Amino acid sequence: MKLLENKTALITGAARGIGKSIAMRFAQEGCNIAFTDLQYNDVAKATESELAALGVKVKFYASNAANYEETLTTVDQIATDFGSIDILVNNAGITKDTALKRMTEDQWDAVISVNLKSVFNFTKAVQPIMWRQNSGSIISMSSVVGISGNANQCNYSASKAGIIGFTKSAAKEMGVRNIRCNAIAPGFIITDMTAVLPEEVKQEWNARIPLRRGGTPEDVANVALFLASDLSSYVSGQVIHCCGGMNT
Repeated sequence: MKLLENKTALITGAARGIGKSIAMRFAQEGCNIAFTDLQYNDVAKATESELAALGVKVKFYASNAANYEETLTTVDQIATDFGSIDILVNNAGITKDTALKRMTEDQWDAVISVNLKSVFNFTKAVQPIMWRQNSGSIISMSSVVGISGNANQCNYSASKAGIIGFTKSAAKEMGVRNIRCNAIAPGFIITDMTAVLPEEVKQEWNARIPLRRGGTPEDVANVALFLASDLSSYVSGQVIHCCGGMNT
């Protein structure tokens, strides 16, 4: 039997990148997929088709993860369409990197709203569903910079550190109903966003990583699969680093 057979996962910001890789990995293990992003564009349509080809139920939902009311409406519709929500992956996120002395209030607010408030929005929305089911796994994407900080990323680092505090607190509240809450802290992951970096910058990153390579979205997806499945049935309130040993 596949690890996520007959389960339903809701994954935010999953049209591309790490979110898409998590959706694909879950679908390979028999999981039905509800995924969100801002727009139902060609990228989202292509991802939906790739997931459907794996033989699971798939549906895309256009949703602004930072909008509370929109999130409640989206989650209600997903619960109606799929009948349950067993797994939530809070993956939606943005960056607006700049030095603190140049950072605007809008740049701060946008990153905190999309990266951190969205975790509150979706976790709050799925909690009653998982509470009634007496089970669930909530996985939120943090970052190594949420633990160690990083120059020119005060807004991003703060949002990812906030996710860790939120996750640990939610785990203590919801464990009584067999709902597990964990976070993943990826390091330097090779995505469309990092692929455009100059080669010397990528080499500098690799030199700082004990495994001497950047991670792949699939590396992160495998950690998410562990946390989503019953393999981690006694793991909650934890932050799992996926960074090649960069942060130890």
